[in-house]
Amino acid sequence: MEIERKWMVTGWPQGLACTEEYQMDQGYFSVRPTVRIRREALKGGETHYVLCFKGAGTLAREEIETDIAPDLYDRLKALLGKPLIAKVRRGYALPDGLTLEVNQVDAGQPGEFFYAEIEYPTTQAALAWQPDTDALRTYLNNEVTGRPGASMGEYWLRTRGEAQ
Repeated sequence: MEIERKWMVTGWPQGLACTEEYQMDQGYFSVRPTVRIRREALKGGETHYVLCFKGAGTLAREEIETDIAPDLYDRLKALLGKPLIAKVRRGYALPDGLTLEVNQVDAGQPGEFFYAEIEYPTTQAALAWQPDTDALRTYLNNEVTGRPGASMGEYWLRTRGEAQ
């Protein structure tokens, strides 16, 4: 089960230490339900190729991810026949033990944007969480959890056309 809240943000956060950075590429075969492939290259670390399925929902939904071989990823990528979404994801440790994940999407392209997510252990924890500093409250002032059109799958449809 994936339980997360999402915000549209401007740039990288200030005053938080970056704990990890990934270069990613992802594409969608289906948006409802979500069927997606992604390459996740950890800076200074390993690269994983992932096949992901996500069920219905916004704040909480079933998510199944499985690693796949690089050659299968390449074959699936070729089936899409469209440019993948390029992302840089940086993780920032929050004082309460959670991680703020900030994503830069399609850098240098006309539709470039940033969004942030936090995953939670329970729905109750997600609903109760509030930023603990003025700077973080200001940074996370545009929550889009559950807002129609705010998912990466919807972005795929707007910028790449129909999923396969």
